[in-house]
Amino acid sequence: MEHSGKARKAAFKIILISLIAVVVMWALIAFGTVMVMVLGAGALAVTPFVLALWALFALFTLYFFRDPNPTVPTGANLIISPAHGKVDVIDRTTERDFMGGECQRVSIFLSVLDVHVQNAPIGAKVTFYKYTEGEFMNAIRSECALHNENVLLGLEAAEPRGMKLGLRLIAGVIARRIVPYVKLGDEVVRGQRISLVQFGSRADVYLPLDLKIKVKLGDHVTGGETILAALE
Repeated sequence: MEHSGKARKAAFKIILISLIAVVVMWALIAFGTVMVMVLGAGALAVTPFVLALWALFALFTLYFFRDPNPTVPTGANLIISPAHGKVDVIDRTTERDFMGGECQRVSIFLSVLDVHVQNAPIGAKVTFYKYTEGEFMNAIRSECALHNENVLLGLEAAEPRGMKLGLRLIAGVIARRIVPYVKLGDEVVRGQRISLVQFGSRADVYLPLDLKIKVKLGDHVTGGETILAALE
């Protein structure tokens, strides 16, 4: 599937950077200009502890950037969840940039234990793309969408043709980087990998008013698999 393995590459990049930082820190301790012998002995003493911490960090990073292949449901007029996480807001809101007014919103909170690769909720064309700089409030607060750094993707469905769906990827207090895999004009299929948000974050899905929401508050949804809404 397209973009498979990108999350794992991001994990290895972070692990490599952290290893370089550990080596530099160890070298500073070992080769300090003051009390070289004492510092060298100290470096030897703390080396197992530092390496153990780094190994734990590396294992967590690989776990965090896991990227399972979704079992994408088949069927007409289905909207699947673009993100893994907990549904903590279902309401009506106004999204003017792409939806053009009132719409339904399903907001999904991604903890640091959730998969952070996002999947296309429908087969569609990316007809809107907007990056907004902002703050880094805790993503557990639903109002962070108003203030935090985010990317809004506008999708026009292939089925039913022309239906609009908005997806806002929101950075959090830890998540400081949104990595879209798609650009304006791209066509995506349902379940395709479309982005990666590094560490805890939130995804807001904007839906037309005539769609039937299939999830409820508190549900834990799986990106690329859980049916979020349907046109009935």
